Amino acid sequence: MKYINPQAQDDLLIRKLEDGEVFAFRCHEGLECFTRCCRNLNLFLYPYDVLRLKNRLNVSSEEFLDSCVDIVLRESSFFPDVLLRMAENEEKTCPFLNESGCAVYPDRPDTCRTFPLEQGIMFHGPKKKARDIYFFKPPDFCLGQHESQQWTTESWAEDQGAVIYHEMTAKWAEVKALFQANPWGAEGPYGPKAKMAFMATYNLDRFRDFVFNSTFLKRYKVKKEVLRKIKADDTQLMKFGFDWVRFFAWETKVPCLRPR
Repeated sequence: MKYINPQAQDDLLIRKLEDGEVFAFRCHEGLECFTRCCRNLNLFLYPYDVLRLKNRLNVSSEEFLDSCVDIVLRESSFFPDVLLRMAENEEKTCPFLNESGCAVYPDRPDTCRTFPLEQGIMFHGPKKKARDIYFFKPPDFCLGQHESQQWTTESWAEDQGAVIYHEMTAKWAEVKALFQANPWGAEGPYGPKAKMAFMATYNLDRFRDFVFNSTFLKRYKVKKEVLRKIKADDTQLMKFGFDWVRFFAWETKVPCLRPR
């Protein structure tokens, strides 16, 4: 996922797919390059990716984070990146790749669903809302780009079951972009507040326990309708977690909760 500055990246905008523009692509087992793109990847996982994958594998968020990802805090960054850990073999394959293809295909990450497009996030308007933009960027070895079937970005997202992924990635991008500045002060990006932010976004099982089994609801008033939704729906709980990070890390007013 690229964060695009519209004033500084005009060269990228020239190459992006316009609304309604078509591209040709089809991936299938008959191609010699089938699954070649599933090797030696820097595959970033966003919070919704982790939610879907840990549920697919029937493990807790904590177990998934411990066994399947690398968490990297880059220099001059104030929130870590989460990358899928490749298998320890010569080709460094995706850990979910098997002889027939992707073992987690119904719950594969957003980046995999978007391929052969590359997704960018552009921020616009006074509230810096995130908007998806796309580039058609298959690798040279990809033979699917020479197939005849045509798509728009919208029809491709529908076909790949990526609409909810794109929605959640955009919501996460709005939060992640805030961390271009440092909210932690002297405590730093390894302190308790930073750990709280990571829990609220990536460790959803622990965040659920924090909300419902700690003193959280005694200290904060949550709207009844919101509380009903987050009890029943992990996706709604994740959106609530994004708002919670805005609230406690950036002191931004959010409509769903307030101190008692």
